[in-house]
Amino acid sequence: MIALTGVAAERGGRRVLSDLDLTLTERRIAIVGANGSGKSTFARLLNGLVVPSEGSVTVDGFDTKSSGKEVRRLVGFVFQNPDNQIVYPTVAEDIGFGLKGRGLDKPAIAARVAATLDRFGLTGMDDRLAHELSGGERQMLALAGVMATAPRWLVMDEPTTLLDLRNTRRVMDAVAALDQHVVFVTHDLDLIAGFDRVLVFEAGCLVADAAPAEAVAAYRAIAG
Repeated sequence: MIALTGVAAERGGRRVLSDLDLTLTERRIAIVGANGSGKSTFARLLNGLVVPSEGSVTVDGFDTKSSGKEVRRLVGFVFQNPDNQIVYPTVAEDIGFGLKGRGLDKPAIAARVAATLDRFGLTGMDDRLAHELSGGERQMLALAGVMATAPRWLVMDEPTTLLDLRNTRRVMDAVAALDQHVVFVTHDLDLIAGFDRVLVFEAGCLVADAAPAEAVAAYRAIAG
């Protein structure tokens, strides 16, 4: 469970979110809103990339302010641009990076990397240079690197924005197959029809919290 209590957040000295009191328990939660509405800041609050200026965010009882390391083990994060999180030159090295310090020996890490490559359609790419991959392949690598660590929650901040239709479907198929809770920030309203819950942000406030059809209708009404 992720709980936000009396949360406000600032960026660059400007308040960008206010008056958030909610609990997240659903398996698939979408976040929508206009650019600048606060949705990306909200996403970053969930794993401690941003800490609240007021109130608290807890993940399974761990506070993001005081227990950031524990929170980031529980909540993985996938950015819009995979180049923001791919840090090692080869595919296998990048997936293995997140497993260091997890108490696994080298054979166990190698086995986990191999299983992750297979799971996300990257088999045979172990020694490929990450920068030589296509945009879709790099986004799958970013997802694979996070999921290799087996978080309980996955937050994805507009992960399909830079992708064509085929690779968008590939990412969404991968998301659908995950056992983890997923919080999915997007502008593409067609992608969230089957989600359990949709949060709509406008001007730093949560203005709708409902099932997809109702939430999307509220968002369209705001957008005009």
